[in-house]
Formats: sequence, C-alpha cells, structure tokens
Amino acid sequence: MIQNTARPRGRPRSFDETGALEKATQVFWSKGYDGVTIDDLVAGMGVGRPSLYAVFGDKRAIFLRVLKAYAERKGASAAKALLSPQGLRDSIAGFLRYAVESATEKGSAPGCLMVCVAPLVNDAEVRQFLQNAVAGGAALVERRFRDGITAGEIPSDFPVATRTTQVTDLARGLTMRAQIGTPRKTLLKEAEEAAELVLLPPRRASK
Repeated sequence: MIQNTARPRGRPRSFDETGALEKATQVFWSKGYDGVTIDDLVAGMGVGRPSLYAVFGDKRAIFLRVLKAYAERKGASAAKALLSPQGLRDSIAGFLRYAVESATEKGSAPGCLMVCVAPLVNDAEVRQFLQNAVAGGAALVERRFRDGITAGEIPSDFPVATRTTQVTDLARGLTMRAQIGTPRKTLLKEAEEAAELVLLPPRRASK
C-alpha cells in the first residue's frame, strides 16, 4: 500500500531557527534590549525581514524567546552543578563556579543576559519571567541545603532560607563583577571562599 504523504506548503526555511535565536542572544547581549533594532536582528540573525517577522515575531517576541531558551540552558547546567552527587560544600562551590564560568565564557559578552540585560527591560512579562526564574533557582539551592541536613552535613537548625538567599545573591554578584571586567581567576577564588562562608554555623545570641 502506498501512503500519500502531504508535502509542506511554501518554501522550506533556509536557516536554522535555534541557531538564529542563539545569534539573537549575542545581539541583545552586546547592545541591550532598548539599543537593538529590527535591522540589528536581521543582520545578526542572518534572517530576512519577512522571515523574521513570520517565524519569530517582533523584537519583544524575539527577546522573550531568547530569554526563555537562555534560561533553560543555563538553568539546566546550574542545576547539574548544584545537585551533583558530592558533598554540600563542593555542590555550593560548583554552583558558584558555574556562575563565574558562564559569565566569563570565551567568545561571549561578559555577564549574564538574565542578570545584566533583562532586568532593565520595562515589560511585565519579562519581569514575571525573571521572578519565576529567581524563585526556581532559589528552590534548587534550598533543596540542596535540606538534602545536606538529611545527610547530616549541617545541623537541623541551619538557617536554610537565609543562606539560600546569600548563595543566590553571591551568584548574581559574581556575575555582575564579571561584567565590569574582574578576572575569571579572581572570581573563581572568591566563589570557593564564598562556599566556605555560607556553610559557617549560625551565630548564637549571647545570654
């Protein structure tokens, strides 16, 4: 029996959609959101204007797609570093090291799209996405601390919520310092030291 396979309508796309979005990431990273024009995206993504609008939409739609794809990729790598089967101290250090390594990646603009570009975008959907992403990252760090309590690595009264906030703030701070040019070697050293600090036992109030 011969199947009658329907042929797709129109001309096939002459570009890689995922690759085009990755190129758009570099455009937004280098110029910021407000500084980017459609002409910049057409040139940077290597996509004709009609195809750009038909496949990706306007600048806002492209940025949201770029942001979500970027967050998924970076989030998966950060979670892998944090939740790897090793001691708590090494997990926290790995999480902070990843923040430094991704912010100083060779061939990319220093910093992080979610820390250095997206917060400046005046858009409710972007803000909500960032809030959800921050909450998701904090939940992973908190989970790792609670696993540490279960494993006996830290005491049951360890201030998990406070130290979770400190770890995520440290990751953002290291990323921001990468953007202003602090050397990777310096930041990696600070990431290791920070991992030690956040695991110090809490101070007891004097009687």
